[in-house]
Amino acid sequence: MTRTKDCGHEISMSTPSAGEAGATGDWRTERPLLDAGACLAAKQRKDACQLCWVYCPDVCVSRGVPPAVDLTYCKGCGICAEVCPTGAIRMVADDEHAAPSAPGGARAAAGARP
Repeated sequence: MTRTKDCGHEISMSTPSAGEAGATGDWRTERPLLDAGACLAAKQRKDACQLCWVYCPDVCVSRGVPPAVDLTYCKGCGICAEVCPTGAIRMVADDEHAAPSAPGGARAAAGARP
C-alpha cells in the first residue's frame, strides 16, 4: 500500500507495465512510424516532449531519444500519433513495414526501417 503525501492515508495504486495483457501486437492492423527528423526529442537530442510515452495506454512506448515502440505489445491504437505535437508519428498499415523478427519478440524503434 502507498500513503498519500498530504494526509498519510493508505491508498491502492497500480503500476501498469508492458505485456500485462500478454503479447497483443499480433492483432493490430496499423503501427506507428516515427520520423526522427520531426520528433522534438530527437531534434533537441534530449528527453523532451515524450507525450507519446505519457499517453500510450499499453506502456509500449519507451522514453528515450528518440522514443521507441515495443511492437510486441503495441495494439496500433494511434494515440501516440494523435498526441504528437509535430506530427512526427504516423500510423501505417502493419504489413507495409513488417516488424523485424527477434528472439523474445519483435522490439523495434518506431522509425526502424525493415
